[in-house]
Amino acid sequence: MKRSRLLRRLIAMAIGTLVLVMFGTTFTYGQDAETLADQTVMVEEMVVEEEAALTAEQVQVSVDAMWILIASFLVFFMQTGFAFLEAGMIRQTGVVNSLMENFMDACFGGLAFFAIGYGIAMGTDNGSGLFGTTNFFLSEALIFVDGAPVYGDGISAFVLAVFQYAFAATAGTIATGAMAERTHFVGKIIYTVIVAAVIYPVVVHWVWGGGWLATQGFLDFAGSTVVHLCGAIIGLVGAIMLGARTGRVWGKPFRPHNLGFAALGTFILWFGWYGFNPGSALGMGNNGLVGLVTVNTTLAAAAGAAAAVVFGFFRTGKWDLPSALNGSLGGLVGITAGCAFLTPTASVFVGAMGGVLVLLTIDLFEILKIDDAVGAFAVHGTSGAMGTLAIGFLGQPELGAPGLLMGGGADQLIAQIIGIVGVSVWTGATTTVMFFALKALGLLRILAKAEAIGIDVYEHGATLWPDVLPFPEDTPASTTAAKAPAGAGD
Repeated sequence: MKRSRLLRRLIAMAIGTLVLVMFGTTFTYGQDAETLADQTVMVEEMVVEEEAALTAEQVQVSVDAMWILIASFLVFFMQTGFAFLEAGMIRQTGVVNSLMENFMDACFGGLAFFAIGYGIAMGTDNGSGLFGTTNFFLSEALIFVDGAPVYGDGISAFVLAVFQYAFAATAGTIATGAMAERTHFVGKIIYTVIVAAVIYPVVVHWVWGGGWLATQGFLDFAGSTVVHLCGAIIGLVGAIMLGARTGRVWGKPFRPHNLGFAALGTFILWFGWYGFNPGSALGMGNNGLVGLVTVNTTLAAAAGAAAAVVFGFFRTGKWDLPSALNGSLGGLVGITAGCAFLTPTASVFVGAMGGVLVLLTIDLFEILKIDDAVGAFAVHGTSGAMGTLAIGFLGQPELGAPGLLMGGGADQLIAQIIGIVGVSVWTGATTTVMFFALKALGLLRILAKAEAIGIDVYEHGATLWPDVLPFPEDTPASTTAAKAPAGAGD
């Protein structure tokens, strides 16, 4: 009896243990499965988040690259603006030559810049901070690994090179206007290549390529000194060495032949400046910065035109269109350096100063007897230097430019002065040597015969309006027919 009870208890204990083991194992397995599922979900979410983060980064790079390309196209379109402005401001006999030179700036200058200039401007230097020594012919922008192209990470060097090319074309074109109507075309092509390949790229490297001026704290957001002052000094040296145009009377400059062209060109330039300045942010990641730059650009252009028109009226009693056009350009050039470092109120002041300084500089050139055909130095040189200095006085410390009058001390102003002087000395010295060589070769100024018949006809065999200004050898049929009877009766 005792044995049977013991046996029943053992069996009951065994069954109970088995049940407990079964339920316990089932519970444990259920708990492990749930934990595993949770972990799987967490891993999947992490992967999705990582992929989303990578996608967002890629989207930002694509947006930035697209903005840089659009800005590049706008800056390149400024070549059209320069062409129309210059064509309208000079005499009719030199318009074809002017258009040809502007077009060739983009062509020959572009080839020289991509081959040599971009490497000097943005390539890695040897530690001197003077010029780059790599990436000529964009050799480092594209490499092949296992037969596949590798373009590098982030924004492509090709995109950045196009943006810099558009700026380089602008710098060369500024000088074209100052030297208009009397420059030998072959000499023009030669100096365009030298400027795009060496002179201008060295300046770019000093400031935007991490060179010695950048380490000094010099600031030039979009090129008041790098592009405009550099181009203006080239034009100034060229205008002085060329001498005045034949028939030039000091105090009575030649009248613009087509103010419609000039106005159209100025509108195009203002439009293109929205690529020049906002595009220099090199992306849309900080739309507040891009917006500030755009507003400052607009206000300076408007203030420059308004100040020049009013100032001109008080001097002459006339509302002068050329003053308005050049005044707006003076304002645009002036704000180009500080558009990211100044407040909108300061931008109005800088623009107004640029507009007035343009007119005063044109007057000074008449006194000095320097024949700058379109007032290129007045617009790009004087206003460019003024706008660069303005950062040292009015720069906002919170925007990275501690200006003297804004409580930032004199350091920024000193850096700005050093930059202006350094760029002026380099550009002036190298340009003087270049133009002396061209003059010695007889390739700087056209022949007196060419000036007598007009540079368009002599250099290009063309006139802008052949029905209004025919070729010298062309005689209208009506004139010939009218003279025939008189000749026959003699």
